[in-house]
Amino acid sequence: MTTSEQFSPTTDELLQHNAAFAAEFADSDLQVNPIRHLAVVACMDSRIDTFKILGLANGEAHIIRNAGGVITDDVIRSLCLSQRLLGTREIILVHHTDCGLQKVNENDFRNELETELGVKPWWSLETFDDPYADIRQSIQRLYMTPFLPYKHDIRGFVYDVTDGLLHEVDLRHASDEPS
Repeated sequence: MTTSEQFSPTTDELLQHNAAFAAEFADSDLQVNPIRHLAVVACMDSRIDTFKILGLANGEAHIIRNAGGVITDDVIRSLCLSQRLLGTREIILVHHTDCGLQKVNENDFRNELETELGVKPWWSLETFDDPYADIRQSIQRLYMTPFLPYKHDIRGFVYDVTDGLLHEVDLRHASDEPS
């Protein structure tokens, strides 16, 4: 196998895009601390451009993404560093409609992995049925952790993948889903 056969055509294309980006790179003066003092936790879904839907530019916020945008130990670790070392004070959570985690049975998935690999994963998938209810749970997890000193400005939203709108989740009501 030649060297060129070992590389993915997609990766090669992305490297060409990067070379074009670097040729016009103008962000070398950005600071590591986000200027809006904002951290965003969002789902990794490829339909969500977190910067675009929130109108953010590079250098304005920390963006933390994972499957479902759920609050895991690693997200809390990242938020802890973001707040304590890099000056963020506000947290926005973004879940979305038609999330893949709503379509997975966690027990079946874990059992499939155990059958294939001989071991169950030590981590939870954090599947959920309702993104609004899961945002509420995620916010409660943030309120409960001792590692975040700034909890006064945490808000959650569900992004609608069909119309691009963000719907704020009210912690007091289970009926804030759009009709």
